[in-house]
Amino acid sequence: MSISSRRISAANPMSTVDIASIEESMKMANLDTLRGYAQDHYGEVQQYATTEYISESQALGYQVLREPMWNKGLSFTPEQRVSKNLTGLLPHVMEGLEKQCERALKMIRSRPSNVDKYLYLSNLKDQNVDLFYRLLIDNAREMMPLVYTPTIGDVCLQYSTLYTRPEALYISIKQRKSIKTILRNWPYPNPEICVVTDGSRILGLGDLGVNGVGIPIGKLALYTAAAGIHPNKTLPIVLDCGTANEDNLKDPLYLGLRSKRVPVSEQQDFMDEFMQAAREVYPDMVVQFEDFESEKAFNYLDRYRNNYRCFNDDIQGTGAVVLAGYIGAVNLSGVPIEEQRLVFMGAGSAGVGVAKQLVEYYTRRGLSEQAARDKFWLVDTKGLVTKDRGDKLAEHKKYFARTDNNGHQFRTLEEVIEYVKPTALIGLTATFGVFTESVVRALKASVEAGGLGRRPILFPLSNPLTKAECTFEQAVNWTEGTVIFASGSPFSPLTVKSAGDHAITYHPNQGNNVYVFPGIGLGAILAKASRITDDMIYTAADALAGSLNASEIHQGLIYPRIERVRDASIIVAREVMKAARRDGVSELPEEQWIEWEEWGDVALTKYIKDSIYDPKC
Repeated sequence: MSISSRRISAANPMSTVDIASIEESMKMANLDTLRGYAQDHYGEVQQYATTEYISESQALGYQVLREPMWNKGLSFTPEQRVSKNLTGLLPHVMEGLEKQCERALKMIRSRPSNVDKYLYLSNLKDQNVDLFYRLLIDNAREMMPLVYTPTIGDVCLQYSTLYTRPEALYISIKQRKSIKTILRNWPYPNPEICVVTDGSRILGLGDLGVNGVGIPIGKLALYTAAAGIHPNKTLPIVLDCGTANEDNLKDPLYLGLRSKRVPVSEQQDFMDEFMQAAREVYPDMVVQFEDFESEKAFNYLDRYRNNYRCFNDDIQGTGAVVLAGYIGAVNLSGVPIEEQRLVFMGAGSAGVGVAKQLVEYYTRRGLSEQAARDKFWLVDTKGLVTKDRGDKLAEHKKYFARTDNNGHQFRTLEEVIEYVKPTALIGLTATFGVFTESVVRALKASVEAGGLGRRPILFPLSNPLTKAECTFEQAVNWTEGTVIFASGSPFSPLTVKSAGDHAITYHPNQGNNVYVFPGIGLGAILAKASRITDDMIYTAADALAGSLNASEIHQGLIYPRIERVRDASIIVAREVMKAARRDGVSELPEEQWIEWEEWGDVALTKYIKDSIYDPKC
């Protein structure tokens, strides 16, 4: 054989080369459009024209129909159709909102998946705001899980692919010198509340970057549906500092900065600039922080709470709604307050925030802060949080770190339950199934060992459903129906057949933040609160716990039915306003408070009801 023949028959020299890896590197290089540029110089956007918006009274024809805040769909009267030049632009039929809701419901129920249903609802909101909110208000049990959790988690994961139109303000750190300009570009004047995220910890899904913008959008829809804050007074915002999510960085359709997150110190400076700009442009606006990574969440709350109108729903809202449920659960448990012991599985911002709210529950009942704190044992991925565990504890965990473990470390939840003998188990881990049968049965046994008629408190609070620590059916079965249960995501009632072919229906509770954050926001807005105090948050929880009606109490519920969320929000808002007055942070005229203090809750409740948005025909 010739030398040339041997060369031809030899193995292809490219066979040892990882072609796929090279192609992937080239693809990533093409996506990295910021490579090689200085990353610490920022220009300021100069806009040379002012956006002129036509007023509703001047709008005619398609100017009316294409503005979702003005469009009434088929509810326009014959007179309105003539005066607004709508004749022939709509079918020659007139319908009330009830009939239009019937049509929308039929369409929603025909959609194959919850994401498809969300997209239909989003499109509806972009066409007819009144119809969207009438549908959401009147069908809260069915619609709220589509507008927010659990569906919003799937929407956020796909946001860059699903995107069709802007629904928020997108503030990139690259345009940090233009924040005031960006805020002024929002088309609706003088928003009263904004929800802002940086996407760094979306639900239990981690860092989603700009894809997390679905959270502020969904959250503000609930502010309107649950508390009646007018939709044109709400402002969703995402701060884009990059992302640590490799899937986003590799996604050619990703809508955010295609770079790693900037250092935490730079994110802090960016946040300072945002808060200052927001106060300058919209001085009366309440800022609600949402889904920031735990350390930043605590830091931002502590940094801004005394100087800005702001609160953090993950920390304070979650704490308040769990506290409200816990107040009811303690009343049903048969376990005296002095014997209550709580284990928290999860020691992030939500877990610590909830635990701190519950500490206040005990201090308000006569315990010292230390005695109250001693009722809590927090567990994270490394086991029981103790001072001598050997690792560097995050700052927010130190408050609850145990010192009475005598050098012994408890590495698993089962070991902690055996050691503590708790009466309540709270889950905020975003880990599906971490409350196993052995864990739940051990909780039940530790409670029942204290005496007859005692019931375990079990709150698997993580969202979405795929992150729930256990299901309602599991909790009922593993406790033989004695459990007092509240979850973060919705579960359906469970009917169990008993001896003699009798059936017992067990009703779950959903510890949904929608019971408190809309009322906190509404109360702060109407009271013109200069800041949101701890007493306002605690009062919101106490008000929610007292908002159940006789039917709900008879069913053994610890939260109102979701259909009554507006009733609960009005009560929460009223009590939050009164707390703002007590704390000296309400900027309302003195004569207004004197009138309410003369006439009491009837007058204040009427004021709130007269102030809220309630879409009608």
